Amino acid sequence: MSDTVPESVPMPVDGPVDGPGDAVENARADQEYEEYDPAAPAPLAVPRTPTGHAEVDAQLDRLADADHLATDGHVEVYEDVHRGLRDALTALDARPGPPAPPAPYGQHRS
Repeated sequence: MSDTVPESVPMPVDGPVDGPGDAVENARADQEYEEYDPAAPAPLAVPRTPTGHAEVDAQLDRLADADHLATDGHVEVYEDVHRGLRDALTALDARPGPPAPPAPYGQHRS
């Protein structure tokens, strides 16, 4: 006895078989599925309050670029903003501070 099934024997189908009227309904379901794409870009609408520092505000504005990208593109924007904010903070550390106050009278060392 052979374990193969002859080609003329119909194979069972799991679930209902589409009939002629099901094509329209399937097309609607496909369209609805295409309209909802959880990975599609969606604005996060996170409020960005200006800080008053032009360099920092420019980096915060750059975050809005992520609103127009798919999720896998967010990392590049976030890393760029992080780098820009780090550079702005480093620049603050590099600026010379106010001059040291003079020593009080009579405490000068010779």
